[in-house]
Amino acid sequence: MKAADVGTADVPDATSTGTSRDGLGPDAGELTGSGGVDAHEAARRWRLVLGRYAGDTLPVAPQDQGLDRTLGHLYDREYTARGHRHGDGDDSRTGRGGGGRGGSVVAGLDWLESARELFPRETFERMQVEAVGRYGMTELLADPRAVDAVEPSTELASALLRARGRLGPGVQDGLKRLVARVVEDVVRRLRPRFETAVDGRRDRSRRSFVRSSRTFDAAATVRANLGRWDPERRRLLVTDLRFSARRRRALSYDVVLLVDQSGSMASSVLYSAVSAGILAGLPGITVRLVLFDTSVVDMSHLAHDPVTVLLTAQLGGGTDIARAVRYAEQHVRDPRRTVVALVTDFEEGGSVSQLVASVGRLHASGVRLLGLAALDGQANPAYDRGVARRLAEQGMEIAALTPERFAEWLGEVLP
Repeated sequence: MKAADVGTADVPDATSTGTSRDGLGPDAGELTGSGGVDAHEAARRWRLVLGRYAGDTLPVAPQDQGLDRTLGHLYDREYTARGHRHGDGDDSRTGRGGGGRGGSVVAGLDWLESARELFPRETFERMQVEAVGRYGMTELLADPRAVDAVEPSTELASALLRARGRLGPGVQDGLKRLVARVVEDVVRRLRPRFETAVDGRRDRSRRSFVRSSRTFDAAATVRANLGRWDPERRRLLVTDLRFSARRRRALSYDVVLLVDQSGSMASSVLYSAVSAGILAGLPGITVRLVLFDTSVVDMSHLAHDPVTVLLTAQLGGGTDIARAVRYAEQHVRDPRRTVVALVTDFEEGGSVSQLVASVGRLHASGVRLLGLAALDGQANPAYDRGVARRLAEQGMEIAALTPERFAEWLGEVLP
């Protein structure tokens, strides 16, 4: 189980090594002397780590009742999933069984509000992800008020997409609302990057009278106002704002996004769907969006609607990159005006030799090939470097980039 921090103003330094509810917490030596932690404080922390199974030996401190109840509502599910039961049969915190020493069942909305108040934001967001992705707290999706109270994040949306097949029909509205909120947030962040990088380049030789943040020319503005320097206040008085026109691309281009939808790629699928939706709205760009695992699904007709794409995607299964690249190869209209961007971890489950051959043929025909390697949760590259190296030798440009940098990269390769 992942750790859950218990650091609050009332529990000093409890986040230093993390805690968990399955007994796999910090090293005992770090809690029983090092760092100036006395035996009483160590016992208090171990009680929060171990949960109700330590109740007979380590009673919960009065000031920790809220922490213990909130942690227990989520992480005691791990005990139940492993077949453990408390001695008196109590399992009330998970809503299974009743009576005994446990507290009352906590409603999903109450748990969210309590967790938000008790834990740091980063910890709260991680607990949300574990609640829906690991422990199936579907009541959070069934209650519209709880859906509104959830803190949207790409990690949460990814967990929901991976768990979608296990969710019943009663929570589909909540799932859609949450995914839509995350998509809206990502679009707001990425759209300016794509518009700036892809939707034509700035032409500083022509002045624009369209005054917007997208056409603002900071360098030209400084030059135009240099004569208005105030030496006493040491400030430049700006009265003449300059804006530059944008060059429009003379020719249209096809961008083919091949997106690996195997189970480990949920976050990449989300960002790719949003990127395709943004690109579909830009002039001079035709988008083909293809999702693949061991099969290939062309989602181009839905490229403008990333929420529907995500709710339609079937995450999981194996990976046959070669099959997806062959599909792209069959749908190239004009190689010199086509960019194929492959989003994957390069963990090929199909034929590597066929994949290498297809990439070589596309490169020889004049198609620009981009390989966007997967990143892990800490934005570190996580992909098969051996396969990526072989594709690079055939002409595919390989990079492990954030979605923001992908927009800039795409803008650089489109003349």
